[in-house]
Amino acid sequence: MKKQKWYKVLDDRKMLPDGRVQTVTAGHQGICLTHYKGKFSALDNKCPHQGGPLGEGSIENGMLRCPWHGWDFDPCNGQSPGGFDDGIKNFEVKEEGEAIYVAIPEEEPHKETISDVMIETMVNWGVDTVFGMVGHSNLAVADAMRRQEEKGKLQFFGIRHEGAAAFAASGYAKLTGKPAACFGIAGPGATNMFTGMWDAKVDRAPLLALSGQINTQVVGTGAFQEVDLVKAFDSVTQFNHAVHLNSNHSELMSLAIKTALIKRDVVHLTFPDEVAFTEKPENAKAQTPENRITPFNISPPKEMVDEAVNLLNKAKRPVIIVGHGARFQMDAIIAYAELLNCPIITTFKGKGLIADNHPLGCGVLGRSGTPIASWFMNESDLLLVFGASFSNHTGITPKKPIIQVDFDPMALSKHHKVDVALWGEISETLKVIIAQTKHTINTTNQRIEIEERWSLWKEEKVSRLKDCGDGLSSISVFDAMNKITPKDAVIAVDVGNNTYSFGRYFEPTSQSILMSGYLGSIGFALPAAMGAWAAEGDKRPIWSVSGDAGLGQYLAEINTLVKYNMNIKHIVLNNSELGKISKEQRAAEVDVWQTSLTNPSFAKYAENCGALGIRVEKLEDLIPAMKKLNEHNGPALLEVITDVNLI
Repeated sequence: MKKQKWYKVLDDRKMLPDGRVQTVTAGHQGICLTHYKGKFSALDNKCPHQGGPLGEGSIENGMLRCPWHGWDFDPCNGQSPGGFDDGIKNFEVKEEGEAIYVAIPEEEPHKETISDVMIETMVNWGVDTVFGMVGHSNLAVADAMRRQEEKGKLQFFGIRHEGAAAFAASGYAKLTGKPAACFGIAGPGATNMFTGMWDAKVDRAPLLALSGQINTQVVGTGAFQEVDLVKAFDSVTQFNHAVHLNSNHSELMSLAIKTALIKRDVVHLTFPDEVAFTEKPENAKAQTPENRITPFNISPPKEMVDEAVNLLNKAKRPVIIVGHGARFQMDAIIAYAELLNCPIITTFKGKGLIADNHPLGCGVLGRSGTPIASWFMNESDLLLVFGASFSNHTGITPKKPIIQVDFDPMALSKHHKVDVALWGEISETLKVIIAQTKHTINTTNQRIEIEERWSLWKEEKVSRLKDCGDGLSSISVFDAMNKITPKDAVIAVDVGNNTYSFGRYFEPTSQSILMSGYLGSIGFALPAAMGAWAAEGDKRPIWSVSGDAGLGQYLAEINTLVKYNMNIKHIVLNNSELGKISKEQRAAEVDVWQTSLTNPSFAKYAENCGALGIRVEKLEDLIPAMKKLNEHNGPALLEVITDVNLI
């Protein structure tokens, strides 16, 4: 017989009146504690029929009634009336003073499950950050994560909405180039992650989605929260599988993460509940990435290099354009630009990859860009493009000779033909190009022109700073950020007029900018900042910026910031309107309709959650408030009342 261990389950017997029952826990054992005719009894809390929680039932006519389907049991010994053999296991009880104790057989050491093997493999591959919500169909996977967290190998952040979990994982990946995981239950918990998964996919950010699933035996019967998640996620994932009892479990997780890393894409694994709880096969063990990933230093084909060198040697006014895909090779790109004495322009997704105050930096191209960038592109005789696409929002003209460099051959000439498509890793490609052009190029030094164009734009911005209306102007907010935001901050931005103004007026130095690029999903900023904080919060300041509509999408995540003491500074431009949509309605020559917003005081909301909340309505209060925001140690929100027309 197993050794028993006693657990105190009630401090004072008066807490459970005679004729009542309640659920208590002894170790990991759920107990239905009953008090009937002066006697305390302890029964297994699970009804033997459907697992109903008997501690939530009641004693009626001297019988314990299951709250789920009304079956009766003796409240003292758990026997079922009528001689049925479906009685309930009971446990020894003792009273010491006023306290009630229950004896439970000592637990056996934990036996590793399929979930343990797969989560350990995940951690071995470097995925050590998970955002998600624990629920009834993912408990075994969550328990495996808990064990890794206790070993110091994983950090888990419980969010308030699974959509925020996916955006946080996307933000983490965009900043680091490495995947984090988002985690939800079967059905709605998993489908809530869908938008954030698409955000990562279209911006080429590696992301691992993990979902619980209902028991396989009831799949296809219309069971509670039944959704075919493999089919549901087929369009958004590069690798997408359910885990089965006879899967090669560690290999399945390894292939998922390898796919996410190499393809820079979204992968998904779903765990049927009974599989996740099953003891691992005898010889199963976690895998590692050792010798599973090849180096990515691909050099471009020689014939294409020759064509690129020929164009570069002829160019007098080349311009370099960099996108988000070039973010880890900027030192080499800037060094080559200095050799060419040519401007560097960024796409909007690439904002901040070169400082605006760099002698060759020319800001952002396109709809939210500066007139400097577009002027130099139009005056150029060659565009050298690194890590950028040519989508309609990017703004890169197809009318100039173009050399495009990308390590993904599908990205080359994707939207239209380019003159030279260089397939290769950016830094390796630059080494080859520099070696063949450093003594042969004969370009014009464009530095003086860059300085002149900046002077014109700065004069225009000073003029716009004088604009006034019913609230502060967007430019005043970002002018203040230019003065206060730490130089090494990570800034997550949302979508809407606030983001267009950020692209136009914020002058990055060495900050990193995160955004929902091609998906353009409202609500991205705050959860993406959570992802950035999980990745770099102990090393760099984390800021985020949104409009009032964007913050409203995931407003409850301010509670998450407080729970984990995420030192995130959020600035919300509150103009009580979907300003960009109103603008689009006018442009479409239709009536402005249903774009007004009714908002709470966001500052007071932040305070109610336990964060610092500040509200600004006057220009003279803006800088002092932003300084206070910056100096606060902990989550903080600055609400600025702005004029919807001053963008």
